[in-house]
Amino acid sequence: MVKNRSITIAELMKWTDLRLKTWTGEAGMGREISNAELNRPGLALTGYTDRFANNRIQIVGETEFLYMMSLASDDRTKAVEKVLNLEVPCVILTKGLEPPSELMNAAQTHQTALLGTSLTTDEFIHYLIEHLEPYFAPSITVHGSLMDVYGIGLLFTGRSGIGKSETALDLIERGHRLVADDVVTVYRMRRGVLIGTGNELLQHFMEIRGIGIIDIPSMFGIRSIRIKKRVEVVVRLEEWDEKVDYERLGIEEKTTTILGVELPYVMVPIVPGKNLTVIAEVVALNHMLKLVGMNPANELNRRLVDVMKSRTAVSKYDREDFE
Repeated sequence: MVKNRSITIAELMKWTDLRLKTWTGEAGMGREISNAELNRPGLALTGYTDRFANNRIQIVGETEFLYMMSLASDDRTKAVEKVLNLEVPCVILTKGLEPPSELMNAAQTHQTALLGTSLTTDEFIHYLIEHLEPYFAPSITVHGSLMDVYGIGLLFTGRSGIGKSETALDLIERGHRLVADDVVTVYRMRRGVLIGTGNELLQHFMEIRGIGIIDIPSMFGIRSIRIKKRVEVVVRLEEWDEKVDYERLGIEEKTTTILGVELPYVMVPIVPGKNLTVIAEVVALNHMLKLVGMNPANELNRRLVDVMKSRTAVSKYDREDFE
């Protein structure tokens, strides 16, 4: 599992959709952000700093700003000094608000980056979390291929050379979309959502034995790829083993765990002539049916039970008919 990383304020500035600008030049640009949590320092500005989350980015919205501006200059200086003395990563003002001179002076003194954005507070927090959460989320690297098949994220796993890439290539040719091949990075978002993506350098290249490296978007077009996709079903490819009792009905649903999150698990035995592409499409479609409450295996089981009950009733009637 990949440990949580850290990024600098200078790297944060590169995310253009945040519309960030600096009020204090290069001051504090090397300071690091170590988590995806945010804080609004309203209580701290009033003087209450017990349990203050000083390791988080501090967001100053209109409420905090108006409170600061309601203070006399000396009190405002004391308020911002109390916050910046705690060595926060940075302070960001939203809605295009211009920081008072007392805040700017304190930021320069403490070498803390003072940033601004034209976005509203809610918009900015939403975009910032969207950037930071996957960056700091627990993650793991999986050997496999991740495909978007009918909108369902299928993660193909199996031993090296089993045919994961070839199956993915056939799916691409049929109009489905590649997320990553060979090396898939899976990270866990809030609420247990798993997102898969590929290596930035190799993401949409694919190695096909006997041919070599191929460039998927160049060959099949930009619509043949995705940058990331939710991982929803794990499909394990294995050689056929006559000693193994493979699932025939699907009444008992199997699961596997990635980063503590349970996912549906389908094991597909491989024999010559088996059409893995069609099977993969069926796996995706079957999962979609289950999402809307339709389970073919359970429905067939219910019908069988109903038929057996009805036959039992008829048999009892016949036994009691003595005319």
